[in-house]
Amino acid sequence: MNKLAFLGLGVMGYPMAGHLQGAGHDVTVYNRTKTKAEAWAKQHGGNCAPTPREAAQGCDLVMACVGNDDDLRSVCLGPDGAFAGMKSGAVFVDHTTVSAAVTAELYAAAREAGLHFVDAPISGGQAGAENGQLSIMCGGDQEAYDTAEPIMEIYAKLCRRIGDSGAGQMTKMCNQIAIAGLVQGLSEALHFAEKAGLDGRSVVEVISQGAAGSWQMMNRYENMLDDHFEHGFAVDWMRKDLGICLSTADQNGASLPVTALVDQFYKDVQKMGGGRWDTSSLFKRLRESG
Repeated sequence: MNKLAFLGLGVMGYPMAGHLQGAGHDVTVYNRTKTKAEAWAKQHGGNCAPTPREAAQGCDLVMACVGNDDDLRSVCLGPDGAFAGMKSGAVFVDHTTVSAAVTAELYAAAREAGLHFVDAPISGGQAGAENGQLSIMCGGDQEAYDTAEPIMEIYAKLCRRIGDSGAGQMTKMCNQIAIAGLVQGLSEALHFAEKAGLDGRSVVEVISQGAAGSWQMMNRYENMLDDHFEHGFAVDWMRKDLGICLSTADQNGASLPVTALVDQFYKDVQKMGGGRWDTSSLFKRLRESG
């Protein structure tokens, strides 16, 4: 049994922390909204703390899954931040999708404080978190990763160290770049099918068995055709992620024309009032455009 802390109880963090407690570890959670932390503790039998520092006190590992760069800084740094409460040599594992810049900043701050920092963004969505089937892409020192890996495997189907600090976040950017193009392509295919008078379900049944098949196709086509987007990964978060990708591409010289275009399509979805819709709502944009 390890003494663990989990910071951030959103749609991903809530079930992830639950898996840790269910595996027999002693978990203390922190959430900005205190009532949610209390509800988690009541449901799972763990503990909750009023600050990240108190949650992290005496822990072997501290996991975080929050919203963005500023949220991550706020739970790590300052007098009430986790770094101030962690014992020397403990490992902080960040599951948030953030910029490579804040990862570098916090990796350096952790080392200065005698701590270890692993960037470990996740893919698999809410269902993956609930079912313990996430893909986790990691960056950081090998020793720190080796310490964290057995814990992360509790809610992962695949957990891998890609390289040094920042490599996990760079890999997550690759993931989001690939998804953006896939969802737009699927949306266009289903839109074309409708315009051609074809049954979308029959089309997917056939083409999903060939080279066009993908996870997005099998898990999102019915929601698209049924105009149901109140689930999954929100457009607002996808635009945050794509913004990180495009900003990083400006720095490293990568050319991302499709990603830039799809980012603007998601901007259109936001203007339609769909900031909280699932990312598959790119299809709704096409359908409503006529």
